[in-house]
Amino acid sequence: MDESLEREVAEPRSAAVANSENIAVAVGLKLLGAGAVLILIGLVLVLSLLSPYFLSPRNLGNILAQTAVVCVVAMGQHLVILTKGIDLSVGSNLALASVLGALSFHAGASTLTVVAVMVVAGAAVGAVNGLFYVYGRLPHPFIITLATLSIAKGIALQLADGRAIPGMPPAIRSLGQEAFAGLPGSVFVVAGVAGLMFVLTQSTVWGRWVYAVGGKADAAVRMGIPVSAVLVSTYVISGTCAGIGAVLLAGRTDAGSPLFGNLLELDTIAAVIIGGASFLGGRGHIGHALIGAIMIGVIRNALNLLNVGVFYQLIVIGVVIVIAVEADVLRNHLESRMRVLRAETGP
Repeated sequence: MDESLEREVAEPRSAAVANSENIAVAVGLKLLGAGAVLILIGLVLVLSLLSPYFLSPRNLGNILAQTAVVCVVAMGQHLVILTKGIDLSVGSNLALASVLGALSFHAGASTLTVVAVMVVAGAAVGAVNGLFYVYGRLPHPFIITLATLSIAKGIALQLADGRAIPGMPPAIRSLGQEAFAGLPGSVFVVAGVAGLMFVLTQSTVWGRWVYAVGGKADAAVRMGIPVSAVLVSTYVISGTCAGIGAVLLAGRTDAGSPLFGNLLELDTIAAVIIGGASFLGGRGHIGHALIGAIMIGVIRNALNLLNVGVFYQLIVIGVVIVIAVEADVLRNHLESRMRVLRAETGP
């Protein structure tokens, strides 16, 4: 009698504990999901107090212009990371595309041709990455993208003789240097690419395939999803974004250079992870890449305004990346715990 009474008292108590833990885990997941946005808002508020110049229209315009290239290329990197991949070649790809664009301009090509050369060159390197990774049966895209990082950089240095090639068509210079409706021209390119990426990933069958491949490739194969084609397409799009980034950077500097894009691969990977996407694949959206890229731009701009040395900036970005990765680990742990609690308490 006493034992049955104890069980009756203990069962409601354990259910209450499980429900409270369920709520705590759910709140933790919500906070982690919104963490990047909250941190960005907090950064803006703090920096506006530390520096009177931070919120000035000119400085905000500089931040948007400086982060435009990272934003565009990070969106392509985001697609690759969604499939549990990585593209280390984006910086060298951008450099090669800018050099080819400058050479085509000096050869007398029209503005549209120069733009097409840069975008197609970027897509071609992306296609090489995807095709070799998938059909070469490489164990990880790290290998081929590391190889094309070196190859593209070497070709760019050879073609440009190790120097920047000055000169770009006036329309490309205007896009990179002038403001329209109070905003840098590059911002409209970022918005256009982001809108297209959002539609592709959220409103098309292909977008659902990308998430399925990143979530569980074996299951995607059994569902009849063309996994190989999906993987190749993500690398082609990543390369295309590098080509578009080359157009923006070449316009801003009025040149093509084999030295462009140094550490861009790290910035784009950092932007995706800091924004809240996962290295485990299958989770995240384009907003994560944009938020992460803007956060990196805000941090660097703030450190410049506060006269912090460039070497310390690298340290700060590295620390932020570690925090973002740990947040991803914590999120995965909480999601696992949530599944266990739901199984225990029922729907």
